[in-house]
Amino acid sequence: MATLKLEIVTPEAKVYSEDVDMVTLPGTEGEMGIYPMHIPLMTQVAAGEIIARKGGEETYLAVGDGFVEITGDKVAILTDMAIEADNIDEVKAEEARKRAEARLEEKLGDEESASVQAALAHSLAQLNVKRRRRGR
Repeated sequence: MATLKLEIVTPEAKVYSEDVDMVTLPGTEGEMGIYPMHIPLMTQVAAGEIIARKGGEETYLAVGDGFVEITGDKVAILTDMAIEADNIDEVKAEEARKRAEARLEEKLGDEESASVQAALAHSLAQLNVKRRRRGR
């Protein structure tokens, strides 16, 4: 069976690099499922959950905003955050969400507001992935 090389890179490190059977990722227009031999595509990734399927196993990652380049045999994601579900600290993510929501209540400049919105999106993505996967 054909596979895809999935690479997820943040400014800090290469977070994930494996051959997978399928990738599900959060696009700005909705969720996308990518199989081997997909048509070439470059688009935005929205903060949310990536699911990498390999040999009947699934790996879940919380990701921030970014970009994805898809070819027939590779999915390359460049994002500002990527954390595997098992490595998410739910308490810290919840604290970050509360701090970001409190900051949004203040009068902020455009740049600072965008930064706080991104922090809120990161914490919500982490919480959603962790809480959805808790029962599995």
